Amino acid sequence: MKYQGYKDFPHDQKARIGVLVTNLGTPDAATPKALRRYLGQFLADPRVVEVPRLLWRIILHGVILRIRPKRSAEAYQSVWTEDGSPLLTYTKAQSAAIEKQMKLRYGSDVVVDFAMRYGNPSIGSALQRFQEQGVRKLLVLPLYPQYSASTTASTFDNLAADFTRRRWIPDMRFISHYHDFGPYIEAMAQHLEAYWEQHGRSDLLVMSYHGIPKRYLLNGDPYHCECHKSSRLLAERLGLSKDEYMVTFQSRFGREEWLQPYTDETLKALGGKGVKSLQVFCPGFSSDCLETIEEIDEENREYFMEGGGESFAYIPALNAEPVHINALVALIEQNLQGWSMPDNSRVAETRRLAEEMGAER
Repeated sequence: MKYQGYKDFPHDQKARIGVLVTNLGTPDAATPKALRRYLGQFLADPRVVEVPRLLWRIILHGVILRIRPKRSAEAYQSVWTEDGSPLLTYTKAQSAAIEKQMKLRYGSDVVVDFAMRYGNPSIGSALQRFQEQGVRKLLVLPLYPQYSASTTASTFDNLAADFTRRRWIPDMRFISHYHDFGPYIEAMAQHLEAYWEQHGRSDLLVMSYHGIPKRYLLNGDPYHCECHKSSRLLAERLGLSKDEYMVTFQSRFGREEWLQPYTDETLKALGGKGVKSLQVFCPGFSSDCLETIEEIDEENREYFMEGGGESFAYIPALNAEPVHINALVALIEQNLQGWSMPDNSRVAETRRLAEEMGAER
């Protein structure tokens, strides 16, 4: 095997600490062709769809990738911006804001970048950029507050697979979840309080999370429990009683049972149960994306209003708001503890020794 390095490796390269922020991913364009490529990568991940590979390959390539790309492209076109998908725009802004704070604290010793698990910029491309900047210690922060094998573990899989092809592997720390991290809970609370101060409160607050098959929970995935803990801590911080909020799960597909209650069915029924005003917030989404903008703020809005509701509001994700960035920086710094800043006082000697062994200048 030829291990990946890079041409003209500088033996006097300064060492740095890298912080890699990752998110789920996005197609390169809002077109059926781009969606077919993106969905092909996403849905082929065995962490995402846990069914026998041969059977799923037949279903995926024989049915899903023939039908779904066109539908998904139309949905993406409704949220696409000049800078690309909202998820890409917000994740890029988050990375830039984190980098700004880290530079103020640590100068050039710490570098920050972002990547997507599926699509571009890929995790492999970010790792290559880090290698070329001399990153010898790497902290990875997947922007999934609640752990699930289908998201967080899949990101780890992708990192590990890339490292098998690299000559020089950095020391690495991986943040697998932060569902009960105090500053994250506080950031959400301040975000909601600011929204309420401007727009007022509704009869009910729905905290909607991305769903996973119930089978994953029964097999030991902690996602369901972590979603409920995040919601409980947030409700306690806001002083909400149990009848003032509820937790639901969205975005299911296929015929098997997923985590319940389902967001769409819940919102269809709430209007008929006397709930006239409703606000929905998605604590598991660090950035707004197709799933929050199109599915929650459009589809589920219609379900609630058609079911008898009178007022619906989607409360945006934390995105790149200062309270969110401050929480993420606090999380990063907590996980950097014990790592000293790089000592680059002897890089000239390192280069001299390499040249004595035949390395080119």
